[in-house]
Amino acid sequence: MIAQILVACGIVYNLLAVAGALRFRRRVTVPEFTPPVSILKPVRGRDTQFYEAIRSHAEQRYPEFEILFGIADAADPAHIDIARLQREYPGVAIRVIATANDAPNQKVGSLEILAREARYGAMLVNDGDILVDADYLARVMSLLEDDNIGLVTCLYRGRGASLPARAEALGIATEFAPSVLVARLLSSRGFALGATMAFRSQELDAIGGFASIREFLADDYQLGARISAFGKRVALADIVVETNLGAGAWLDVWKHQVRWSRTLRVSRPGGYFGYGITQAAVWCLLAALLGHPGIAAAGLIVRLAAAYFALRALGQPGAMQLAAVPFRDLFGFAVWCAGLTVNVVEWRGCRFRLLGDGRIVAS
Repeated sequence: MIAQILVACGIVYNLLAVAGALRFRRRVTVPEFTPPVSILKPVRGRDTQFYEAIRSHAEQRYPEFEILFGIADAADPAHIDIARLQREYPGVAIRVIATANDAPNQKVGSLEILAREARYGAMLVNDGDILVDADYLARVMSLLEDDNIGLVTCLYRGRGASLPARAEALGIATEFAPSVLVARLLSSRGFALGATMAFRSQELDAIGGFASIREFLADDYQLGARISAFGKRVALADIVVETNLGAGAWLDVWKHQVRWSRTLRVSRPGGYFGYGITQAAVWCLLAALLGHPGIAAAGLIVRLAAAYFALRALGQPGAMQLAAVPFRDLFGFAVWCAGLTVNVVEWRGCRFRLLGDGRIVAS
C-alpha cells in the first residue's frame, strides 16, 4: 500500500513537471526594455570552453553593457583568455578587478567587490563557464521593466565531455529542471539559480548587499529568498544557458552532487524531504518488486514523459537519453540519501561544515 501511494505521489509530481515544461515557451516578441547593465563574473581558473563562454557575452546584441571579471589570484590562467577577449572586442567595456578577499564564500566576496565597481544600476551575475545566446541579455533584462520583479533567473543545461559528466548533465535536465519548473508553476517567489541572476542595485542594497550573504554556500538561494522577502517576484526568463561540466570521473560527480544536496537540505529542508517522495523511478521499482507491476509501469511512463518534455524544453531531446533516465534516477536517489547525512562538504579544494542556517565554516 505504501509503495502504491508513493508511486501515485510521483505520478502527480511528474504530471506537474509536464505542465511546467509545456508552459515554458520562448516569447516571440522582441524585448524593448534594455537598461545599461554590468555583468559581474567571478572566475577561478580556465577550462577548455572558458574562452567560448566569455566570448558569447562579448557578442551580445545589446545597446550598452560592461563585463567585469573578478579574479583573486594574479597568476590565474584565466587572465590569458580575458586579455585575448579585450584584444578581439575593443568596442566592449571589459575590466579585470582584483578580488582577493577573506569571505567564507570567496565567490560572494568577489561579487561584493565587483558590485562596488559596477557602473550601472542594473546587474547580472553568472559563472565564468556559462555559454549564452546572442539575445541573452535582451531577454533577461527586459523582465526588469516590471517593478514587481526583483530578480530574473534562467534554466540551464549541462555539457559533459565524459560519461559521468554526461550523466550529471542528464540529471540536470531530467531531475533538477523539472523541480524548478514545478516550483515555478506553483509559486513565483524566492527561487534563484546561480546560472543567471539579474537585479537592480536598489534591491541588492535593500538586502544589505552581497556582504549579507558572504557566509552562505547557497548564495543564489539566499539572494532570491531575501529579495523576494521584500515582496518582489523572482521571474524565470524564457532562455536556457549552458554550463560546461568538464570531463570529471564518477567520484567528482558524486562529490559535486552530494555537496549540492547537503546545501539544499539546510537551505530548504521542507522542500528537500518532500523531494524524496517524488523519486518515481525508485518507488516504481519498489512497487514492481512488491507485486504491483501495473502501477509501476504507469508511474514509469509518466516519469519518462516528464523527462522527455524537460529535455525538449532545454533543447536536448534524444531517445538514448530517455533510456538512461531510470538508471540516472537511481543514482540521484543515492545522492539524495547521502545528502541526509553529515553536514560536511568539499568545495573548491576545501572542506566546510554546513551550519543549520546554511552558513559555512572551515572544517
